Amino acid sequence: MKSQLRPAITLLALLTVITGVIYPLTVTGLAQILFPHQANGSLIVIDGKAYGSELIGQQFDDPKYFWGRPSAAGYNAAASSGSNYGPMNPSLKEVVQARMDTLHAADPDNTLPIPVDLVTASASGLDPHISMASALYQVRRVATARGWGEAEVTSLVEQHTEGRQFGIFGEPRVNVLLLNLALDGIQ
Repeated sequence: MKSQLRPAITLLALLTVITGVIYPLTVTGLAQILFPHQANGSLIVIDGKAYGSELIGQQFDDPKYFWGRPSAAGYNAAASSGSNYGPMNPSLKEVVQARMDTLHAADPDNTLPIPVDLVTASASGLDPHISMASALYQVRRVATARGWGEAEVTSLVEQHTEGRQFGIFGEPRVNVLLLNLALDGIQ
């Protein structure tokens, strides 16, 4: 038994050091050298102030800002999750209707159809992007709240539109935090 116990404990200690210390430190060090922005959370830092991450949605409910996709997780990255409401669940219909009512109340004269991503949460509940349709739906409200022309706000939306990944995957999208920072003149 002792002949088997000593090699097992030695191997456990060796693998613990390799996989629990050496490997994580190596990966972290390489990430900091090769991809420091991503390794540190893709934070948007301007003049030493962190405004948030490019990768995690934030809640905006002031009419002078673009609103992101709703979050079933309350925009809490530690609680990332979807609502788990299926398409036949009556609760989903109630939640979507409440979100539509909120959008109508914020811009009662808007007759455009409400894009689905403005009233449904994503699987993670933390999407930082909205579709172009969602951004364009909100242009009038944002322009009115800021006293700007719609063309000026639309131009900012177009400037902050990201294309398809690798030119083929997904749809064009707008990062809500970056767009709202641009509205405030923070670049």
